[in-house]
Amino acid sequence: MNNTANLSSLIWSSADDILRGLFKPSEYGRVILPFVVMRRLDCVLEPKKNKGYELYESYKDKLSDPSPVIRKEVGLPFFNYSRYDLTRIKSDPNNVLINFNNYIQGYSANVLDIIENFSIRPLIEKLHKNNRLYLLIDKFTGFDLHPKAIDNHQMGSVYEELLRRFSEMSNEESGDHFTPRDVVKLLVSFVFGGGGQRRSSGRGKNPLGFRSLLRHRGHADCRQAVGSRKYKSRS
Repeated sequence: MNNTANLSSLIWSSADDILRGLFKPSEYGRVILPFVVMRRLDCVLEPKKNKGYELYESYKDKLSDPSPVIRKEVGLPFFNYSRYDLTRIKSDPNNVLINFNNYIQGYSANVLDIIENFSIRPLIEKLHKNNRLYLLIDKFTGFDLHPKAIDNHQMGSVYEELLRRFSEMSNEESGDHFTPRDVVKLLVSFVFGGGGQRRSSGRGKNPLGFRSLLRHRGHADCRQAVGSRKYKSRS
């Protein structure tokens, strides 16, 4: 894929094949955006996936919070201790919803905070009830979002383009309701790039922090995902 617009269009159109008739086009972004984040996370974590699971199993009964040990050992500011990722969920088609929930709950608190603010639970249940959750997961695991294939800048542009499309579908003015480029880059540096400052550190170039950034809710659904241009930190 030689440009981010093409990749964004491919992601959107592929999801449209699954979501059509079940969701309104103006609702697509509520499903697509979190799945893009989860797929990128899977790709970033892939080399350390088994290690994260093994560390958790080793320390869960020895430490009240094994998170610092896991983060240090995997060398990333986030992790997932579930045995599942989106690709592995496909290996058990009869238990997709159960394993998907196990996968989500396996994320470290900082990422779980982000995902929960997408409010995807009712959307996931709707997809599963209509036999489309597996199909959507299958679509997204077909996208190569590994950092070696899509660098941080490209990933940020893809995400921002998807936000723009969501804005148009939702009849919102992107300048009023969507995150400006610098905040998108902030999200990218943490989630998409596998680096950046941790939300809990209180330092670095993240004055808002992800909890405050994501908890702000407004008319546009996508503001749940990455915040609002008009939102200001109270810290």
